[in-house]
Amino acid sequence: MNEELAYLFGFSTRKLPYLDNLLSIVSEQTKNNVSIAIVLIHDGVIGTSQSGTIPNSLDKLLSLSVSVFAMTPDLLARGIEPSTVDPRIKCIEYDDLVDILAKTPKIASWM
Repeated sequence: MNEELAYLFGFSTRKLPYLDNLLSIVSEQTKNNVSIAIVLIHDGVIGTSQSGTIPNSLDKLLSLSVSVFAMTPDLLARGIEPSTVDPRIKCIEYDDLVDILAKTPKIASWM
């Protein structure tokens, strides 16, 4: 993984203004071939389970050429089983997050 930019997204994916803003920015950045990682943390993991309805904006985000991750401890804390998460999202642990952040030169936090 050699992303140039990582977004830490901590708002519920059901709070559309926040997710829509991220989608708009990331869509433009991917047009310029910027490699991006998005890490869903805290309430950002809400709406990722296939057992519910995945928000339209999240589905659009997942269709972009980006790497999307969800923190397993945050999923479990909200009663979401990692095995139910959309397969386009990789569930990760804290040590994986540290690796992503250590290898990414630019980090933006949305919380």
